[in-house]
Amino acid sequence: MFELLTDRLNKVFKFLSNKGRLEEKDIDDALRQVRLAFLEADVNFKVVKDFTAKIKERAMGSNILEGLNPAQQIVKIVNEELIATLGGGQSKLTQAPHPPSIMMMVGLQGGGKTTSAAKLAYYLKHSGQKPLLIAADNRRPAAIEQLVALGKQNDLEVYAESPSTPSKDICAHGLERAREIAATWVIADTAGRLQIDEEMMAELADVKKLLSPDEVILVVDAMTGQEAVNVAVEFHNRVNVTGLILTKMDGDARGGAALSIRWVSGVPIKFIGTGEKVSAFEPFYPDRLASRILGMGDMLTLIEKVEKNIDEKKAVELEKKVRNATFDLEDFMEQMKELRKMGPFSQILDMLPGMSKLSGKLDGQEDARMKKIEAIIQSMTPEERHKPDIINGSRRRRIARGSGTTLQDINQFLNQFQQMRKMMKGGFGGKMSRNLMQQFKM
Repeated sequence: MFELLTDRLNKVFKFLSNKGRLEEKDIDDALRQVRLAFLEADVNFKVVKDFTAKIKERAMGSNILEGLNPAQQIVKIVNEELIATLGGGQSKLTQAPHPPSIMMMVGLQGGGKTTSAAKLAYYLKHSGQKPLLIAADNRRPAAIEQLVALGKQNDLEVYAESPSTPSKDICAHGLERAREIAATWVIADTAGRLQIDEEMMAELADVKKLLSPDEVILVVDAMTGQEAVNVAVEFHNRVNVTGLILTKMDGDARGGAALSIRWVSGVPIKFIGTGEKVSAFEPFYPDRLASRILGMGDMLTLIEKVEKNIDEKKAVELEKKVRNATFDLEDFMEQMKELRKMGPFSQILDMLPGMSKLSGKLDGQEDARMKKIEAIIQSMTPEERHKPDIINGSRRRRIARGSGTTLQDINQFLNQFQQMRKMMKGGFGGKMSRNLMQQFKM
Protein backbone atom coordinates (compact mmCIF):
# COMPACT_ATOMS: atom_id res chain seq x y z
CA MET A 1 0.00 0.00 0.00
CA PHE A 2 1.48 3.36 -1.13
CA GLU A 3 4.86 1.70 -1.66
CA LEU A 4 5.99 4.10 -4.42
CA LEU A 5 4.85 7.26 -2.64
CA THR A 6 6.40 6.21 0.68
CA ASP A 7 9.74 5.53 -1.01
CA ARG A 8 9.79 8.94 -2.75
CA LEU A 9 8.81 10.86 0.40
CA ASN A 10 11.47 9.11 2.48
CA LYS A 11 14.11 10.22 -0.04
CA VAL A 12 12.90 13.83 0.32
CA PHE A 13 13.07 13.65 4.12
CA LYS A 14 16.57 12.16 3.94
CA PHE A 15 17.63 15.03 1.67
CA LEU A 16 16.33 17.55 4.22
CA SER A 17 17.93 15.83 7.22
CA ASN A 18 21.32 15.85 5.48
CA LYS A 19 21.10 19.62 5.09
CA GLY A 20 21.14 20.51 8.78
CA ARG A 21 19.94 24.12 8.73
CA LEU A 22 17.46 24.85 5.95
CA GLU A 23 17.21 27.76 3.55
CA GLU A 24 14.15 28.70 1.48
CA LYS A 25 15.81 27.14 -1.57
CA ASP A 26 16.11 23.80 0.27
CA ILE A 27 12.39 23.84 1.07
CA ASP A 28 11.52 24.75 -2.54
CA ASP A 29 13.68 21.88 -3.83
CA ALA A 30 12.08 19.44 -1.37
CA LEU A 31 8.55 20.57 -2.20
CA ARG A 32 9.27 20.19 -5.91
CA GLN A 33 10.12 16.54 -5.23
CA VAL A 34 7.02 16.13 -3.04
CA ARG A 35 4.88 17.61 -5.82
CA LEU A 36 6.33 15.18 -8.38
CA ALA A 37 5.89 12.25 -5.99
CA PHE A 38 2.21 13.04 -5.50
CA LEU A 39 1.53 13.63 -9.17
CA GLU A 40 3.23 10.31 -10.04
CA ALA A 41 0.98 8.70 -7.41
CA ASP A 42 -2.01 9.93 -9.47
CA VAL A 43 -3.12 12.46 -6.87
CA ASN A 44 -5.45 15.18 -8.17
CA PHE A 45 -3.48 18.25 -9.35
CA LYS A 46 -5.57 20.69 -7.28
CA VAL A 47 -5.01 18.57 -4.18
CA VAL A 48 -1.24 18.55 -4.77
CA LYS A 49 -1.17 22.32 -5.30
CA ASP A 50 -3.15 23.02 -2.11
CA PHE A 51 -1.15 20.48 -0.10
CA THR A 52 2.30 21.82 -1.05
CA ALA A 53 1.20 25.46 -0.66
CA LYS A 54 0.11 24.82 2.93
CA ILE A 55 3.36 22.99 3.72
CA LYS A 56 5.47 25.88 2.36
CA GLU A 57 3.44 28.48 4.25
CA ARG A 58 3.97 26.66 7.53
CA ALA A 59 7.57 25.61 6.81
CA MET A 60 8.69 29.18 6.07
CA GLY A 61 7.89 30.28 9.61
CA SER A 62 10.93 31.56 11.51
CA ASN A 63 10.44 29.02 14.31
CA ILE A 64 10.90 26.22 11.75
CA LEU A 65 13.95 27.54 9.88
CA GLU A 66 15.73 28.62 13.06
CA GLY A 67 14.85 25.48 15.05
CA LEU A 68 17.35 22.85 16.17
CA ASN A 69 15.94 20.18 13.86
CA PRO A 70 13.98 21.80 11.03
CA ALA A 71 13.85 18.59 8.93
CA GLN A 72 11.93 16.74 11.66
CA GLN A 73 9.56 19.68 12.06
CA ILE A 74 8.81 19.63 8.31
CA VAL A 75 8.06 15.89 8.52
CA LYS A 76 5.62 16.79 11.32
CA ILE A 77 3.99 19.45 9.10
CA VAL A 78 3.68 17.01 6.18
CA ASN A 79 2.08 14.44 8.49
CA GLU A 80 -0.45 16.97 9.82
CA GLU A 81 -1.36 18.21 6.33
CA LEU A 82 -1.73 14.63 5.08
CA ILE A 83 -4.18 13.93 7.90
CA ALA A 84 -6.14 17.08 7.03
CA THR A 85 -6.24 16.14 3.33
CA LEU A 86 -7.52 12.65 4.22
CA GLY A 87 -10.34 14.09 6.31
CA GLY A 88 -8.98 14.95 9.75
CA GLY A 89 -10.59 12.51 12.17
CA GLN A 90 -12.40 9.19 11.87
CA SER A 91 -15.89 9.40 10.39
CA LYS A 92 -18.17 6.85 12.06
CA LEU A 93 -21.42 5.39 10.76
CA THR A 94 -24.56 7.39 11.57
CA GLN A 95 -27.07 5.29 13.50
CA ALA A 96 -30.82 5.83 13.65
CA PRO A 97 -32.36 6.89 16.99
CA HIS A 98 -34.29 3.62 16.93
CA PRO A 99 -33.14 0.41 15.19
CA PRO A 100 -32.83 -0.70 12.57
CA SER A 101 -30.35 1.76 11.10
CA ILE A 102 -30.47 1.58 7.31
CA MET A 103 -27.56 1.64 4.90
CA MET A 104 -27.81 1.80 1.12
CA MET A 105 -24.81 0.54 -0.87
CA VAL A 106 -24.25 2.18 -4.27
CA GLY A 107 -21.56 2.01 -6.93
CA LEU A 108 -20.57 0.86 -10.38
CA GLN A 109 -20.29 -2.77 -11.40
CA GLY A 110 -16.86 -4.21 -10.74
CA GLY A 111 -16.05 -1.90 -7.83
CA GLY A 112 -16.59 -4.55 -5.16
CA LYS A 113 -19.98 -3.33 -3.93
CA THR A 114 -21.54 -6.74 -3.16
CA THR A 115 -18.42 -8.08 -1.48
CA SER A 116 -18.08 -4.87 0.54
CA ALA A 117 -21.70 -5.21 1.72
CA ALA A 118 -20.84 -8.66 3.11
CA LYS A 119 -17.60 -7.36 4.66
CA LEU A 120 -19.50 -4.51 6.32
CA ALA A 121 -22.12 -6.91 7.71
CA TYR A 122 -19.31 -9.16 9.01
CA TYR A 123 -17.62 -6.17 10.65
CA LEU A 124 -20.88 -5.02 12.28
CA LYS A 125 -21.70 -8.52 13.51
CA HIS A 126 -18.29 -8.83 15.18
CA SER A 127 -18.83 -5.38 16.73
CA GLY A 128 -21.92 -6.62 18.59
CA GLN A 129 -24.56 -5.59 16.03
CA LYS A 130 -27.22 -7.73 14.29
CA PRO A 131 -27.08 -6.92 10.57
CA LEU A 132 -29.43 -8.01 7.78
CA LEU A 133 -28.26 -7.93 4.17
CA ILE A 134 -30.83 -7.24 1.45
CA ALA A 135 -29.88 -8.62 -1.97
CA ALA A 136 -31.51 -5.91 -4.12
CA ASP A 137 -29.05 -5.92 -7.03
CA ASN A 138 -31.27 -7.59 -9.61
CA ARG A 139 -29.38 -6.11 -12.57
CA ARG A 140 -26.02 -7.88 -12.48
CA PRO A 141 -26.22 -11.60 -13.28
CA ALA A 142 -25.59 -13.73 -10.17
CA ALA A 143 -25.30 -10.73 -7.82
CA ILE A 144 -28.07 -12.07 -5.60
CA GLU A 145 -26.55 -15.56 -5.61
CA GLN A 146 -23.16 -14.08 -4.73
CA LEU A 147 -24.50 -12.24 -1.68
CA VAL A 148 -26.47 -15.30 -0.53
CA ALA A 149 -23.31 -17.43 -0.85
CA LEU A 150 -21.23 -14.91 1.14
CA GLY A 151 -23.94 -14.89 3.81
CA LYS A 152 -23.87 -18.69 4.15
CA GLN A 153 -20.07 -18.78 4.27
CA ASN A 154 -19.89 -16.21 7.05
CA ASP A 155 -23.10 -16.90 9.00
CA LEU A 156 -24.76 -13.64 7.91
CA GLU A 157 -28.51 -13.19 7.48
CA VAL A 158 -29.45 -12.36 3.88
CA TYR A 159 -32.90 -11.49 2.54
CA ALA A 160 -33.28 -12.39 -1.15
CA GLU A 161 -36.01 -12.88 -3.75
CA SER A 162 -36.14 -13.71 -7.45
CA PRO A 163 -34.14 -11.35 -9.73
CA SER A 164 -37.39 -10.68 -11.58
CA THR A 165 -38.81 -8.90 -8.50
CA PRO A 166 -38.41 -5.10 -8.66
CA SER A 167 -35.62 -3.85 -6.38
CA LYS A 168 -38.04 -1.51 -4.54
CA ASP A 169 -40.24 -4.48 -3.60
CA ILE A 170 -37.23 -6.52 -2.46
CA CYS A 171 -36.14 -3.64 -0.22
CA ALA A 172 -39.66 -3.14 1.21
CA HIS A 173 -39.98 -6.84 2.05
CA GLY A 174 -36.43 -6.85 3.43
CA LEU A 175 -37.30 -4.05 5.85
CA GLU A 176 -40.25 -6.08 7.11
CA ARG A 177 -37.93 -9.04 7.67
CA ALA A 178 -35.45 -6.81 9.54
CA ARG A 179 -38.16 -5.77 12.00
CA GLU A 180 -39.26 -9.40 12.46
CA ILE A 181 -35.76 -10.52 13.50
CA ALA A 182 -34.98 -7.28 15.41
CA ALA A 183 -31.99 -6.44 13.21
CA THR A 184 -29.99 -3.40 14.33
CA TRP A 185 -28.60 -2.67 10.84
CA VAL A 186 -30.03 -3.16 7.35
CA ILE A 187 -27.55 -3.16 4.47
CA ALA A 188 -29.20 -2.96 1.04
CA ASP A 189 -27.01 -3.97 -1.91
CA THR A 190 -28.51 -1.99 -4.79
CA ALA A 191 -27.96 -2.39 -8.53
CA GLY A 192 -24.92 -0.87 -10.22
CA ARG A 193 -24.09 -0.20 -13.84
CA LEU A 194 -20.99 -0.31 -16.02
CA GLN A 195 -21.29 3.46 -16.24
CA ILE A 196 -23.33 6.26 -14.68
CA ASP A 197 -26.58 6.92 -16.56
CA GLU A 198 -29.96 8.55 -16.02
CA GLU A 199 -31.81 5.24 -15.63
CA MET A 200 -29.40 4.10 -12.94
CA MET A 201 -29.67 7.32 -10.94
CA ALA A 202 -33.47 7.41 -11.23
CA GLU A 203 -33.68 3.87 -9.87
CA LEU A 204 -31.33 4.70 -7.00
CA ALA A 205 -33.39 7.78 -6.16
CA ASP A 206 -36.57 5.66 -5.99
CA VAL A 207 -34.92 3.06 -3.74
CA LYS A 208 -33.48 5.80 -1.53
CA LYS A 209 -36.92 7.39 -1.13
CA LEU A 210 -38.34 4.04 -0.03
CA LEU A 211 -35.53 3.14 2.36
CA SER A 212 -34.93 6.62 3.79
CA PRO A 213 -31.39 5.46 4.70
CA ASP A 214 -29.24 6.78 7.51
CA GLU A 215 -26.18 6.15 5.35
CA VAL A 216 -25.66 6.12 1.58
CA ILE A 217 -22.30 4.39 1.09
CA LEU A 218 -20.50 4.56 -2.24
CA VAL A 219 -18.06 1.74 -2.99
CA VAL A 220 -15.17 2.64 -5.32
CA ASP A 221 -12.09 0.77 -6.54
CA ALA A 222 -8.97 2.54 -5.20
CA MET A 223 -6.87 1.17 -8.05
CA THR A 224 -8.80 3.21 -10.64
CA GLY A 225 -7.18 6.42 -9.33
CA GLN A 226 -8.75 9.62 -10.61
CA GLU A 227 -11.65 7.72 -12.15
CA ALA A 228 -12.69 6.76 -8.60
CA VAL A 229 -12.65 10.46 -7.69
CA ASN A 230 -14.82 11.35 -10.69
CA VAL A 231 -17.31 8.60 -9.80
CA ALA A 232 -17.51 9.85 -6.20
CA VAL A 233 -18.22 13.42 -7.31
CA GLU A 234 -20.94 12.31 -9.76
CA PHE A 235 -22.70 10.01 -7.28
CA HIS A 236 -22.53 12.62 -4.52
CA ASN A 237 -24.09 15.24 -6.77
CA ARG A 238 -26.92 12.91 -7.72
CA VAL A 239 -27.79 10.89 -4.59
CA ASN A 240 -26.03 12.76 -1.75
CA VAL A 241 -23.50 10.13 -0.65
CA THR A 242 -22.71 10.16 3.10
CA GLY A 243 -19.63 7.93 3.12
CA LEU A 244 -17.12 6.02 1.02
CA ILE A 245 -15.59 2.55 1.03
CA LEU A 246 -12.32 2.23 -0.88
CA THR A 247 -11.72 -1.34 -2.06
CA LYS A 248 -8.46 -3.01 -3.20
CA MET A 249 -6.33 -0.72 -1.05
CA ASP A 250 -3.86 -3.59 -0.63
CA GLY A 251 -3.12 -3.47 -4.36
CA ASP A 252 -2.85 0.32 -4.65
CA ALA A 253 0.90 1.08 -4.71
CA ARG A 254 0.27 4.69 -5.77
CA GLY A 255 -2.54 5.99 -3.55
CA GLY A 256 -4.03 8.68 -5.78
CA ALA A 257 -7.67 7.86 -5.03
CA ALA A 258 -7.27 7.77 -1.25
CA LEU A 259 -5.37 11.05 -1.18
CA SER A 260 -7.72 12.90 -3.55
CA ILE A 261 -11.24 11.62 -3.00
CA ARG A 262 -12.02 13.25 0.36
CA TRP A 263 -10.61 16.66 -0.64
CA VAL A 264 -12.31 16.74 -4.07
CA SER A 265 -15.70 15.20 -3.27
CA GLY A 266 -16.12 16.37 0.33
CA VAL A 267 -17.38 12.86 1.25
CA PRO A 268 -15.61 11.11 4.15
CA ILE A 269 -13.94 7.72 3.71
CA LYS A 270 -15.47 5.39 6.32
CA PHE A 271 -13.90 2.00 5.54
CA ILE A 272 -11.17 0.47 3.40
CA GLY A 273 -10.91 -3.03 1.94
CA THR A 274 -7.43 -4.52 2.37
CA GLY A 275 -7.77 -8.00 0.85
CA GLU A 276 -10.07 -10.67 -0.52
CA LYS A 277 -11.11 -12.23 2.80
CA VAL A 278 -14.33 -10.97 4.37
CA SER A 279 -12.32 -9.99 7.47
CA ALA A 280 -9.89 -7.87 5.38
CA PHE A 281 -11.82 -4.70 6.15
CA GLU A 282 -10.92 -1.77 8.39
CA PRO A 283 -12.48 1.46 9.65
CA PHE A 284 -10.67 4.40 8.05
CA TYR A 285 -8.44 6.50 10.31
CA PRO A 286 -6.76 9.43 8.47
CA ASP A 287 -3.95 9.71 11.04
CA ARG A 288 -3.10 6.01 10.79
CA LEU A 289 -3.03 6.04 7.00
CA ALA A 290 -0.86 9.17 6.98
CA SER A 291 1.55 7.38 9.30
CA ARG A 292 1.73 4.41 6.90
CA ILE A 293 2.33 6.68 3.92
CA LEU A 294 5.27 8.32 5.70
CA GLY A 295 6.74 4.90 6.57
CA MET A 296 6.13 5.37 10.31
CA GLY A 297 3.94 2.29 10.68
CA ASP A 298 0.51 1.88 12.24
CA MET A 299 0.90 0.24 15.64
CA LEU A 300 -2.69 0.94 16.75
CA THR A 301 -4.20 -1.07 13.86
CA LEU A 302 -1.63 -3.83 14.40
CA ILE A 303 -2.52 -4.03 18.11
CA GLU A 304 -6.22 -4.21 17.22
CA LYS A 305 -5.51 -7.06 14.78
CA VAL A 306 -3.51 -8.94 17.41
CA GLU A 307 -6.23 -8.51 20.04
CA LYS A 308 -8.89 -9.71 17.57
CA ASN A 309 -6.98 -12.72 16.23
CA ILE A 310 -4.65 -13.94 18.97
CA ASP A 311 -6.02 -16.04 21.82
CA GLU A 312 -4.63 -14.51 25.04
CA LYS A 313 -4.65 -17.82 26.93
CA LYS A 314 -2.75 -19.55 24.11
CA ALA A 315 -0.26 -16.67 24.03
CA VAL A 316 0.52 -17.14 27.76
CA GLU A 317 0.98 -20.89 27.26
CA LEU A 318 3.29 -20.25 24.30
CA GLU A 319 5.40 -17.84 26.36
CA LYS A 320 5.91 -20.55 29.00
CA LYS A 321 6.97 -23.05 26.34
CA VAL A 322 9.46 -20.61 24.89
CA ARG A 323 10.95 -19.91 28.32
CA ASN A 324 11.18 -23.64 29.10
CA ALA A 325 12.59 -24.44 25.63
CA THR A 326 9.70 -26.88 24.91
CA PHE A 327 8.42 -25.02 21.82
CA ASP A 328 7.78 -27.72 19.18
CA LEU A 329 6.53 -28.00 15.58
CA GLU A 330 2.89 -28.26 16.70
CA ASP A 331 3.28 -24.89 18.45
CA PHE A 332 5.03 -23.47 15.39
CA MET A 333 2.14 -24.47 13.13
CA GLU A 334 -0.36 -22.89 15.54
CA GLN A 335 1.57 -19.61 15.40
CA MET A 336 1.63 -19.75 11.59
CA LYS A 337 -2.16 -20.08 11.55
CA GLU A 338 -2.58 -17.19 14.00
CA LEU A 339 -0.28 -15.03 11.86
CA ARG A 340 -2.23 -15.80 8.69
CA LYS A 341 -5.47 -14.68 10.36
CA MET A 342 -4.01 -11.19 10.62
CA GLY A 343 -3.63 -10.83 6.85
CA PRO A 344 -0.75 -10.88 4.34
CA PHE A 345 2.70 -10.66 5.93
CA SER A 346 3.56 -7.56 3.87
CA GLN A 347 0.61 -5.69 5.44
CA ILE A 348 1.79 -6.61 8.94
CA LEU A 349 5.29 -5.31 8.15
CA ASP A 350 3.78 -2.06 6.83
CA MET A 351 2.30 -1.46 10.28
CA LEU A 352 5.67 -1.77 12.03
CA PRO A 353 7.61 1.53 12.21
CA GLY A 354 10.54 1.54 9.79
CA MET A 355 9.59 -1.79 8.17
CA SER A 356 7.73 -0.52 5.10
CA LYS A 357 10.90 -0.70 2.99
CA LEU A 358 11.30 -4.37 3.87
CA SER A 359 7.69 -5.15 2.92
CA GLY A 360 8.34 -3.60 -0.48
CA LYS A 361 11.09 -6.17 -1.10
CA LEU A 362 8.78 -9.15 -0.60
CA ASP A 363 7.94 -11.19 -3.67
CA GLY A 364 4.29 -11.90 -2.81
CA GLN A 365 4.93 -15.60 -2.18
CA GLU A 366 4.97 -15.46 1.65
CA ASP A 367 1.49 -16.98 1.99
CA ALA A 368 2.43 -19.81 -0.38
CA ARG A 369 5.55 -20.50 1.68
CA MET A 370 3.52 -20.59 4.89
CA LYS A 371 1.11 -23.07 3.32
CA LYS A 372 4.06 -25.24 2.23
CA ILE A 373 5.41 -25.27 5.80
CA GLU A 374 1.95 -26.22 7.13
CA ALA A 375 1.80 -29.09 4.61
CA ILE A 376 5.23 -30.30 5.79
CA ILE A 377 4.22 -30.27 9.47
CA GLN A 378 0.83 -31.87 8.75
CA SER A 379 2.63 -34.75 6.99
CA MET A 380 4.44 -35.60 10.24
CA THR A 381 3.24 -37.95 12.96
CA PRO A 382 2.28 -36.41 16.33
CA GLU A 383 5.50 -37.82 17.81
CA GLU A 384 7.60 -36.18 15.08
CA ARG A 385 5.93 -32.82 15.67
CA HIS A 386 6.68 -32.95 19.39
CA LYS A 387 10.17 -34.45 18.95
CA PRO A 388 11.65 -33.15 15.68
CA ASP A 389 15.06 -34.53 16.64
CA ILE A 390 13.86 -38.06 15.78
CA ILE A 391 13.20 -37.16 12.13
CA ASN A 392 15.91 -39.12 10.34
CA GLY A 393 16.56 -39.58 6.61
CA SER A 394 13.81 -42.12 5.91
CA ARG A 395 11.25 -40.06 7.86
CA ARG A 396 12.25 -36.94 5.91
CA ARG A 397 11.72 -38.76 2.59
CA ARG A 398 8.27 -39.90 3.73
CA ILE A 399 7.33 -36.37 4.86
CA ALA A 400 8.49 -34.96 1.52
CA ARG A 401 6.29 -37.41 -0.39
CA GLY A 402 3.29 -36.73 1.85
CA SER A 403 3.57 -32.94 1.63
CA GLY A 404 4.36 -32.74 -2.08
CA THR A 405 7.71 -31.06 -1.38
CA THR A 406 11.36 -32.00 -1.87
CA LEU A 407 13.89 -33.47 0.53
CA GLN A 408 15.78 -30.18 0.24
CA ASP A 409 12.65 -28.29 1.47
CA ILE A 410 12.39 -30.61 4.49
CA ASN A 411 16.07 -30.26 5.37
CA GLN A 412 16.01 -26.47 5.01
CA PHE A 413 12.88 -26.07 7.15
CA LEU A 414 14.07 -28.38 9.94
CA ASN A 415 17.50 -26.69 10.03
CA GLN A 416 15.88 -23.26 10.32
CA PHE A 417 13.51 -24.48 13.01
CA GLN A 418 16.41 -25.87 15.06
CA GLN A 419 18.26 -22.55 14.71
CA MET A 420 15.17 -20.71 15.92
CA ARG A 421 14.87 -22.98 18.98
CA LYS A 422 18.51 -22.27 19.88
CA MET A 423 17.87 -18.55 19.65
CA MET A 424 14.78 -18.91 21.85
CA LYS A 425 16.92 -20.54 24.52
CA GLY A 426 19.31 -17.60 24.25
CA GLY A 427 16.49 -15.08 24.70
CA PHE A 428 13.81 -13.35 22.66
CA GLY A 429 14.84 -10.31 20.65
CA GLY A 430 16.49 -9.14 17.48
CA LYS A 431 18.01 -12.56 16.72
CA MET A 432 14.57 -14.16 16.80
CA SER A 433 13.17 -11.49 14.47
CA ARG A 434 16.02 -11.93 11.99
CA ASN A 435 15.55 -15.69 12.02
CA LEU A 436 11.84 -15.34 11.27
CA MET A 437 12.76 -13.12 8.31
CA GLN A 438 15.07 -15.87 7.05
CA GLN A 439 12.26 -18.40 7.48
CA PHE A 440 10.25 -16.49 4.90
CA LYS A 441 13.34 -16.00 2.69
CA MET A 442 13.29 -12.23 3.09
